[in-house]
Amino acid sequence: MGEIIRELARQRECRVVEGHLMPDHVHMMIAIPPKYSVSSVVGYIKGKSAIHIARAYMGKRKNFTGQNFWARGYFVSTVGLNEEMVREYIKKQEKEDKRLEQLQLFQ
Repeated sequence: MGEIIRELARQRECRVVEGHLMPDHVHMMIAIPPKYSVSSVVGYIKGKSAIHIARAYMGKRKNFTGQNFWARGYFVSTVGLNEEMVREYIKKQEKEDKRLEQLQLFQ
């Protein structure tokens, strides 16, 4: 899945700087050139990757209407001086998600 997202980003002249796939969400830092809007790049990646998943793993060849793979929304923040901090956050996110899941067991 990661390679698919990287290739789709490349098709829009973007680069996945850092990324981490979780079972139910994705954390990514993407370098997007100014000529593209964030929404157009994210929409392209979400749409094309959903089609790929439907074809590769669900046996669909066409008629993708009604299929929902990605959530409708997404979170975006720009990165400037804090790039290294954001990269570290993404790298450590799986460990943090597991820790939070364990804490919820006791609630």
